[in-house]
Amino acid sequence: MLSVQEATDRILSAFAPLGPEVVSLDQALGRVLVQPVTARLAHPPQAVSAMDGYAVRAADVQQLPVRLKVIEAIAAGTLPIRAIGANEAARIFTGAALPEGADAIVIQENTEKDGDHVRIVDGGAAIQGKHIRGGGNDFAEGQVGIPAGRRLTPSDIGLAAAMNWPWLTVTRKPRVAIISTGNELVQPGEALAPGQIIASNGFALAAFVAQCGGEALNLGIARDEESALADLIDRAAGADLLLTSGGASVGEHDLVQGVLTAKGMALDFWKIAMRPGKPLMFGTLGPLKVIGLPGNPVSAIVTSTLFVGPAIARMLGQADVGPHIVKARLGIDLPANDLRQDYLRASVSEDEAGFVATPFGKQDSAMLSALSRSGGLVIRPPHAPAAKAGSAVEMVRLA
Repeated sequence: MLSVQEATDRILSAFAPLGPEVVSLDQALGRVLVQPVTARLAHPPQAVSAMDGYAVRAADVQQLPVRLKVIEAIAAGTLPIRAIGANEAARIFTGAALPEGADAIVIQENTEKDGDHVRIVDGGAAIQGKHIRGGGNDFAEGQVGIPAGRRLTPSDIGLAAAMNWPWLTVTRKPRVAIISTGNELVQPGEALAPGQIIASNGFALAAFVAQCGGEALNLGIARDEESALADLIDRAAGADLLLTSGGASVGEHDLVQGVLTAKGMALDFWKIAMRPGKPLMFGTLGPLKVIGLPGNPVSAIVTSTLFVGPAIARMLGQADVGPHIVKARLGIDLPANDLRQDYLRASVSEDEAGFVATPFGKQDSAMLSALSRSGGLVIRPPHAPAAKAGSAVEMVRLA
């Protein structure tokens, strides 16, 4: 059996960033940038007011109260008519361009209108530069705002728009085909015969792929017949990655490895020294990479977190491929571990010292309810000694 680290290295070495495509801003959320976003203009383009009030010369409002002549009103989107002179002011609104000669803003709460004049009252003394956003205060023309390799957030989309980019060059989404296997599986909502169970893996894996930034193609359930499985594998043509769940071992009803090998798959490995998730297979079928996940739902999701997510991140060109590992303290005592690396589903709380991870008492790999309540997976290395509550551990943080 391979170690988790060796399996990770061998899987990731087979993947590379996919090609670029151009998308509009409204399609760019969650995509990974191929080219950095560089400002096409400065923002703001010139000095503007940060408040509603009056643009003044700071030297004119040091002795209060003072009465200044209002020469114009400047709204956002318009330009000043002329410069401000001595003992003059301009009514100005948030975002409006600062007139030449003005070097401060008196907020309107500190003023009183007086015909075509304004009185600056107590508290309205202005400091040079007060309430003014200088030209290029946010970013200058030519400045890099978003680096290549970043997965775009809503704030990034707003920044790209402000930098005057209506479209962005991003990595193509990885196409991930998904096949569930087993005569015992029935789609949600269908009637159950004796011995059958609801198929959940296809839906969970499709959601996981989408969350990671991929494009999922759920091909459905392959019955335990070589021809049925071969037909669904053929339908995965054109995908970048094929995920199968169940049937990847070498039992009498485990057909996945044999059918894929007969189709020409070069098998890399199929067992990892971990729990849950020991029977995990990896191979290459022409340009198609294949990860055979365990059939147990928890095992499928845990191994996807450790191996599928990083593979998708590598295809997207992300710098950090994960998984997200953090430090935590145990909430309970744990016994010594055996030769396999454990990933214990745990509830997670946080105090002033950091995360506290409390593994659930039952760790059965078919118990989705516990995984749904988990905030993390506590990592127990092979042959780890018994650990007391409060001991430091590493944990895969779950979203």
